[in-house]
Amino acid sequence: MSTPFPFTAVVGQDDLRLALLLNAVSPAVGGVLVRGEKGTAKSTAVRALSALMPALDAVTGCRFSCDPASPDPACPDGPHEPGASETRPARMVELPVGASEDRLVGALDIERALAEGVKAFEPGLLADAHRGILYVDEVNLLHDHLVDLLLDAAAMGASYVEREGVSVRHAARFLLVGTMNPEEGELRPQLLDRFGLTVEVAASREPDQRVEVVRRRLAHDDDPEAFAARWADEEAAVRARITAARELLPSVRLGDAALRQIAATCAAFEVDGMRADIVMARTATALAAWAGRTDVLAEDVRQAALLALPHRRRRNPFDAPGLDEDKLDETLEEFGGSDDEDPDPGPQGPEGGPDGGPEGGPDGGGGLPPRSGDEAADATVPPQGDGAGPHAGRSEEGGAEPQPAGPGAGEQSPVRAAEPFRTRTLSVPGIGEGAAGRRSRARTEHGRTTGARRPRGTLTKLHLAATVHAAAPHQRARGRSGPGLVVRRDDLRQAVREGREGNLVLFVVDASGSMAARQRMSAVKGAVLSLLLDAYQRRDKVGLVTFRGSGADVALPPTSSVDAAAVRLESLPTGGRTPLAAGLLRAHDVLRVERLRDPARRALVVVVTDGRATGGPEPVATAGRAARLFAAEGVASVVVDCESGPVRLGLAGELAAELGGTAVTLDELRADSIAGLVKNVQGTSRRAA
Repeated sequence: MSTPFPFTAVVGQDDLRLALLLNAVSPAVGGVLVRGEKGTAKSTAVRALSALMPALDAVTGCRFSCDPASPDPACPDGPHEPGASETRPARMVELPVGASEDRLVGALDIERALAEGVKAFEPGLLADAHRGILYVDEVNLLHDHLVDLLLDAAAMGASYVEREGVSVRHAARFLLVGTMNPEEGELRPQLLDRFGLTVEVAASREPDQRVEVVRRRLAHDDDPEAFAARWADEEAAVRARITAARELLPSVRLGDAALRQIAATCAAFEVDGMRADIVMARTATALAAWAGRTDVLAEDVRQAALLALPHRRRRNPFDAPGLDEDKLDETLEEFGGSDDEDPDPGPQGPEGGPDGGPEGGPDGGGGLPPRSGDEAADATVPPQGDGAGPHAGRSEEGGAEPQPAGPGAGEQSPVRAAEPFRTRTLSVPGIGEGAAGRRSRARTEHGRTTGARRPRGTLTKLHLAATVHAAAPHQRARGRSGPGLVVRRDDLRQAVREGREGNLVLFVVDASGSMAARQRMSAVKGAVLSLLLDAYQRRDKVGLVTFRGSGADVALPPTSSVDAAAVRLESLPTGGRTPLAAGLLRAHDVLRVERLRDPARRALVVVVTDGRATGGPEPVATAGRAARLFAAEGVASVVVDCESGPVRLGLAGELAAELGGTAVTLDELRADSIAGLVKNVQGTSRRAA
């Protein structure tokens, strides 16, 4: 077994280390979500935490880690005899994003349950993580059905396995820690709220600190054991401090003044529900215990707010997490006050506790805001267009194409998107087999049962009626003599289920001069932003192709990060001619490459244009040939017609016909005005057999 990197040797990342240590002191805080760019020691710090967790007592031989002082009366390995216990380290269990449901909750032997009436249960990762740490790397990529199981276990403190009337229950209370890169997509709001604290991490921009990171990493890789030995004293000191804080925690007093500040802060930032208040109270109490104090101070409340509230005040996936610290300070000052009794500063004063952690690590008390400045992530700089100069000309259809005037007139500055609105569902016709989601029909492991088949590999969802029907004719030949049904492996039938899948929604956006009217482009961006919000809710991948001037650009390759697409859209410039064919051909190339990477994920192409084609030789004919490529391959498509004004040429409708899709106007895109859109998409799209 490899020697892990020591927790105290992690350079910087003070907020990350503090959040993890507070959960080690008080697991009731509710876990940590670590957000940040790749290569910022997120996984390293989390894996190192397990070595600092105090050892626990467990019933000897219990696969579910029952506490000998209060064993679970419903434990599948129970009842337990008193006195049989062992001391072992707390476990850190990793949940892979591609794990199966059986691997997470455990597997029940259906064959033995039907034939013998025996509950033969193999525990899963939730049982292994009981009273320990459950770590999910790239938690934002976790499949929805696993997220649902995690939510149930986190809410009830127990895991239930139900199979055709046979059920097993066991305790599952764990410290949930997740790491994620926001560029790869956001979390479902329900799971996001289950994390007690959140921390934003970024690589330091300070050269000396970066040098130290590299030096320590290389030293650990060269000789892990020797490197760990150098940090053994610091590790032991932090471990002892965690133990002392745990012992002090029941004595910490959360006074009325601190409670008022907590309630006022949560109300001021308009967080949903009451979980934020509870988490802040537990975090502030843990901060006081970590500092060696028995009273919660205003600094603890402030630090608790900075850790517990940023991810709870987001109203949509495009809102950046964070708090207005000036507003926080004003709220704390307004509702500050003293309790009737003077606070007991503890044995080491109001700044209390042992000295700060090693290498300037987590400080002994609240009041230190999350780091900013040099350690903040650089803003994403979206790629710019081709910078085509002004073009004088008209479309082949005879319509004048507006041209900007003045120096540098080929490009106009970006405009802000109009307010997003709720859109109707655009779905891909037919039945797919792609990744779980909420857009189009698909054969999945979860959903309504539509039939049965022989299992391919491990049986996951039993179709009981089909299994009994397959076994019934052979009972006499198998010598059945009792009430039990004689079932063999060949009799088992897997349930075939139909649910929903996520698709690749590829936006092809016209950013040419014909779209350059500021009010018009604002409406177009608002429509695309609305569709992006819909894609986020339906767990789609999204991509963004733009065309203007003399060519087309892939502004965003297909990704699960819908908010990244929103950032690129917001900074999209306009101007120049309309190379419609180039945009369609570039989108076709994107789909071809993505089909090789993820062949099961079906695509929906959304072309946002007025239908004009003026760029390149024979622009109209070339665009028609490019559109027919999509129709020949059966790619589902929708054209959002952005043409405006009293005189309409109807070019977007002609393009939709060439694509084999349908056209809708910006007004028809709204949910309350396009009731027949999905039917039209399915009726006019033709998919390959």
